[in-house]
Amino acid sequence: MPAPHTDDVLVARTGAVLRVTFNRPGSLNALTTDMLATAARAIERGGTDAGTRAIVLTGAGRAFSSGADLAADGEATPSDGETPDPAIIDAANRLTMALRRVPKPVIAAVNGPAVGVGCSFAIAADFTVAKESAYFLLAFANAGLMPDGGATALLPAAVGRARAARMAMLAERITARSAVDWGLIAAVFPDNTFDAEVDRLATRLADGPTAAYAQTKRAFNATVLARLPHALEAEREGQSALFRTADFAEGIAAFRDKRTPRFTGV
Repeated sequence: MPAPHTDDVLVARTGAVLRVTFNRPGSLNALTTDMLATAARAIERGGTDAGTRAIVLTGAGRAFSSGADLAADGEATPSDGETPDPAIIDAANRLTMALRRVPKPVIAAVNGPAVGVGCSFAIAADFTVAKESAYFLLAFANAGLMPDGGATALLPAAVGRARAARMAMLAERITARSAVDWGLIAAVFPDNTFDAEVDRLATRLADGPTAAYAQTKRAFNATVLARLPHALEAEREGQSALFRTADFAEGIAAFRDKRTPRFTGV
């Protein structure tokens, strides 16, 4: 299978395992629209490639992803007097749906912080495993935004509404150990054995009954995650409106000034 790639997303297949890697380690793998589109294409193509039997999504360097990079590629930020392009939400939604719809088992190998929409992608996988030093953070509220990338459906399905509200509204950082205890992720491994454990799990899945895995995944999508497409639509509508608020402008300004934001609800 020809491997689509850019320098910011690495795509490689070893044996029957396709690995897709966010590759902007200098920005903790902050995600651009192009990166999201490239990753989605790679996973979609992996789904139709008979030689691919398992997929690993991970990040280069010390982070899985720090979330969307709203300032990249000329996309506006509040300081520009314009709002971010909703195209980045569309690209994120495409990647989330690719992770759920691809008829191959997907492992999110969370090698470091999974923040914002990066957290959404991590929990969209079939198996989310993390380094002991990793953590999960829906930081949207700190910028006057709401979770996206499907988090409003994926998170309650995994941990229940009460814990989902803690993560979504209070922007609580959840350690990898707590994430296992909550049922948010499948496993946590020591940092020094993490890569070997991911390889072991990927090989086991690739050697397994992948047709059965595909049907199991399809059933999960039809039951537990049946409302995911509706959640993505609601998130797009809500996030697009929030991009135009004073609270979002204040959240971004406070982050840049390294101070506590003063939100007004408008």
